[in-house]
Amino acid sequence: MARVVRVFRTLRNHWKKSTFAVCVLSYGGYWLYGKHCDNVLRREACLVAREFGRQQIGPQERLRKATVILNPAACSGKANNLFEKNAAPILHLAGVEITIVKTDYEGQAKKLMELMEQTDVLIVAGGDGTLQEVVTGLLRRPDQDTISNTPIGFIPLGSHNTLSPSLHLLSDNKVKDITSATLSILKGETVPLDVLQIKGEKEQPVFALMGLRWGAFRDVAATISKYWYLGPLKTKAAHWFSTLQEWPLVRDVSVSYLAPSLRPPDLPPQKPPRPSLLYRIARRLKNYWSPPVEEPPKVEEPEEWKEQQLSTLELFIQTHNKNPVERRINDSLMICAEPDNFTVGEFITVGDKKEEDPTLFTKASTKLEASACRLQLPEGAAGFYNIDNEEYEAMPVEVRLLPRKLRFYISAERREQLLSQMQ
Repeated sequence: MARVVRVFRTLRNHWKKSTFAVCVLSYGGYWLYGKHCDNVLRREACLVAREFGRQQIGPQERLRKATVILNPAACSGKANNLFEKNAAPILHLAGVEITIVKTDYEGQAKKLMELMEQTDVLIVAGGDGTLQEVVTGLLRRPDQDTISNTPIGFIPLGSHNTLSPSLHLLSDNKVKDITSATLSILKGETVPLDVLQIKGEKEQPVFALMGLRWGAFRDVAATISKYWYLGPLKTKAAHWFSTLQEWPLVRDVSVSYLAPSLRPPDLPPQKPPRPSLLYRIARRLKNYWSPPVEEPPKVEEPEEWKEQQLSTLELFIQTHNKNPVERRINDSLMICAEPDNFTVGEFITVGDKKEEDPTLFTKASTKLEASACRLQLPEGAAGFYNIDNEEYEAMPVEVRLLPRKLRFYISAERREQLLSQMQ
């Protein structure tokens, strides 16, 4: 008992050192527990992947080939380590023959896609920038109609992974997000996604999966990191400081757009059965003795463009990929424009919400549904677009929707969750 009393007396007399030791031990225990949880997640994912690797294949079949486009600079240079620890073991255990291609500089993924050979699966390991480069390079290829049928898996390793919530269940654990995204590739369930083709007057087209953003909220979002020293107040401070420099921050733009087109039914691709030999012979003889009359080519009707002048704080042209399983009547993109009558307080409040979800728009915003649109900026207008979180110089552009152009792997749990939200 005397020894216990002596220990408590020592702790009381040296309370500063005792407090520091408790804090260090608590943090160390929390860190070790987090590492243990990460190892448990990796082990569970590897056990699931091992079941895929144990499946037998026929003597004439070959292993699935996957090409991985990895950006080591993503996530502040941690992407390579994250992939090697959390994703690569799962793919190897599943018996997938992977070829890892690492990018060395910005824009290299576009060039790599031009040289990529046919593969069974294309995996993008990075963030928004890497994914946007891969999609752009893929759809710039001469054989893009064929190569675009390759299913794509997205492993979120970047600082910004805008598409990831549409495909996977997200959590606060980076390891869990990576392992679940990798397992969804093995399970093979895919969903079609729309693509935006954005073309300037001289530049080659750029392709986007989420949308194009332009306006005051976008410009302020690019400066928020400068106010890091303000902590949680940095977003509100950045919007307030921008109003001190210039107010109102209204932009004028001319928008021309085409009406949306009807969406054909989602039918699984089925190869029709081959007719019998007698039927094929009879059909050839019939075509030989009485050739079918060629129908005159259909005359395409001129496109009916509608024009509208908008005065807005922000313009966002976006796809419906936020919920890719939603059944829609039309194939369309959405043109959303915020009103121009915000007060300074409303501007700060809405901007704070948009930092968490850029696709969020107020009830008073103008929304147009279209299959294509053209943006004509006023003369002397400067600024930048955000195309899938990548910065491009603002210029007059034409944006066209490519409906259901690419197929991405989606987790079954996320699909069920999105379907339940629609009910």
